Amino acid sequence: MAAPPPPGPEAGQAPEDAASAILTIDLDAITANYRRLAELAAPAECAAVVKADAYGLGMAKVAPALARAGCKTFFVATLGEAEDLRGLLPKATIYVFGGLFPKTAPRFAEFGLRPVLNSLAEIREWAGFSAHSNGSLAAAVHIDSGMNRLGLSAAEVEEMVKETRLWSSFDLTLVMSHLACADTPEHPKSEAQRSVFDHLRARLPKALSSLANSAGILLGRAFHYDLVRPGIALYGGSAKAKGKSDFAPVVRLDGRIAQLRDVAPGETVGYGATRTVRRQSRVAIVAVGYADGLFRALSAGNGEEGLAVHLGPHPAPILGRVSMDLITVDVTDVPEHLAKRGAWVELIGPNVSLQTIAARAGTIDYEILTNLSTRALRRYRGG
Repeated sequence: MAAPPPPGPEAGQAPEDAASAILTIDLDAITANYRRLAELAAPAECAAVVKADAYGLGMAKVAPALARAGCKTFFVATLGEAEDLRGLLPKATIYVFGGLFPKTAPRFAEFGLRPVLNSLAEIREWAGFSAHSNGSLAAAVHIDSGMNRLGLSAAEVEEMVKETRLWSSFDLTLVMSHLACADTPEHPKSEAQRSVFDHLRARLPKALSSLANSAGILLGRAFHYDLVRPGIALYGGSAKAKGKSDFAPVVRLDGRIAQLRDVAPGETVGYGATRTVRRQSRVAIVAVGYADGLFRALSAGNGEEGLAVHLGPHPAPILGRVSMDLITVDVTDVPEHLAKRGAWVELIGPNVSLQTIAARAGTIDYEILTNLSTRALRRYRGG
């Protein structure tokens, strides 16, 4: 006789009972941010950048919510991302920033995707493939206006202007470029790039134009052109290099207290014995670490004030090193009814903004979001 199956969860048991971390993603906040960006950019069309799994927040949930909010055009980084997105949104216009790798044109055509052509070789390959297809295939062309990353140089634009046959072989639907310093509004680079973009795009066949990312939208109407491409602002991140975000927060990350312990003065905490306790302390071991996206750079050794996570309104600074699965926080001054085994600790949320945690880790909002682990229990609100 076969062994009976293991027992299932007890009646009334909640999913969070077994979770060490909960990541809450507010889809209503994302769509509210989208609508605000669309208002700022009007009459230009507001697209949405959902690359890197919607900045780590789950493209399968985020993209349909944005589509329901009125978004019709989406940008991703890779062909694989675009194919996944097509399965979610059969009618959306989808551009692929990463361009056209050799021999991938048939996959773009099969899924109705538009490459952002970044080089002469890509343009020639796409034009050749389109000429032998049953119709003119759509694509964007990327001009490098001064970032020296992807895109056609000024010399390459001038060379392409002469090849009129190529332009008649496919449907040029968008000419775009990318701003290098838009998150610093006073930086002269943005205006210089806009001038280069105006000059070079005038040399190419007529098409819609796009220059602004999230930060570019905030630079004003001169940067909006026909279509804007917000990314980080959709997800509650800051579109400026300094200061708080102008957009609604989207994520909250909570970690679970696994254990509490009393630590005497002179004892050390964590790997490397980098933090020596100076007073009789009560510490909480929280079951979240750098494998969950809480960067090791948030470690706080002797003489350093650790990032203050929160239990309700009470701050609890990190002590010692952040390890793969655990952090240690000082809860000496936190009421015992809040600091107890199984209680939840706010790691990102109303009291610990993305900007705060990014600054303490020496990085940016983008990296915090895209490194959030999938092992946290994910909960989506709204949408």
